[in-house]
Amino acid sequence: MDTQTQLHRLREMLAPVLETNAFYRRKLTEVGITHLNDVQTLADYRKLPFTTKEELSTDQVSHPPYGTNLTFPLERYTCLHRTSGTTGSPLRWLDTAESWDWWGKCWGEIYSAAGVTSADRLMIAFSFGPFIGFWSAYHGAQQLGALIIPNGGMTSDQRIRAILSNDVTVLIATPTYTLRLAEVAEQDGINLREEASIRVTIHAGEPGASLPATKQRIETRWGARAYDHAGATEVGAWGVMCEPQAGVHLNENEFICEVLDPETGNPADEGELVITNLGRIGMPVIRYRTGDHVKLKSAPCECGRETRALEGGIIGRLDNALIIRGLNVYPATLENIILKFADVQEFAGRVYGTETFDELEIQIESTNPNPADTATAVAAAIRDELGLRATVKAVPIGTLPRYELKSNRFADERSS
Repeated sequence: MDTQTQLHRLREMLAPVLETNAFYRRKLTEVGITHLNDVQTLADYRKLPFTTKEELSTDQVSHPPYGTNLTFPLERYTCLHRTSGTTGSPLRWLDTAESWDWWGKCWGEIYSAAGVTSADRLMIAFSFGPFIGFWSAYHGAQQLGALIIPNGGMTSDQRIRAILSNDVTVLIATPTYTLRLAEVAEQDGINLREEASIRVTIHAGEPGASLPATKQRIETRWGARAYDHAGATEVGAWGVMCEPQAGVHLNENEFICEVLDPETGNPADEGELVITNLGRIGMPVIRYRTGDHVKLKSAPCECGRETRALEGGIIGRLDNALIIRGLNVYPATLENIILKFADVQEFAGRVYGTETFDELEIQIESTNPNPADTATAVAAAIRDELGLRATVKAVPIGTLPRYELKSNRFADERSS
């Protein structure tokens, strides 16, 4: 979608928002935007104030339970979801029937790029609780007309049995939980490559499916092609991995996306992703600072799409970087190094301070008969690729926690 079409859709959204949405009417009026025609150019758009998760959270605390970012009367809304609370207090987010269908439409782009059709049988492996998770994937699959295998409340063993008995062809889950399911299958003596019908896996919630080592591990264990996807409860499903899997494309038909230097706010090739959604009039976000660190691909994508793509998907959370001895280290970067070692089953890390400097300790579970050898090799790989010395220790299989949604493998134990 070209910029002028995006701005036209933005103005269509601004008309009701300026009239009845107290949250954005105040913010926009403060910068002189009082009418939809006040935003005619990209330069006008860039005058709009940023929105942060902190101010949305503060608004909901001050005006419980849903805050003032509501364009319509409460009876217009049909869906309530909540953020995962990974950073800060969970946000409650409402959708109208129209905006929930828009969510499904965004997922239609994800399914199309992954080659998923109405002939597929899907398992969306998550709890179906208040966290939005893959609820939108479920609605998008309904719009597609695919068969969805119910699995809420199942154990991992039960989900594996359901995948096999229903000839499931598409698995949708976090990268961590997809690997956990593979681990459970292996413990039960099940060869997923030979016994399961899974041909496509789709992932979100973590950067893993765009990390070469994690992606390869998923594809090897399942015998399927793994696709990444990016989105957020308060934003929508904004990222689509293309057919050649050459990057995560920005869905610029439904979102206005900027990559900005987080310090200056100026456009950049690498920096923070800032998003305005165009199909969620009832509870929108305008120039929302996602906190995601991304890098735009410099060359056109081989898939032929004209929308811009991100190299390696989401690099990490700007507020999740571990600053160790002056180096910015993202957990996803460490994951990609560690999981290159095929015998590493699980890992965890912690950063702590000593009297002299910060220390990074990694624990690994390894199937190597001599796990200390793998620990030594992992430490060497971290040193070679990051220039960072880490203490890597092997622990017995089954020692470290497993995750069924988003993982939390790194702890920062420093006081500041």
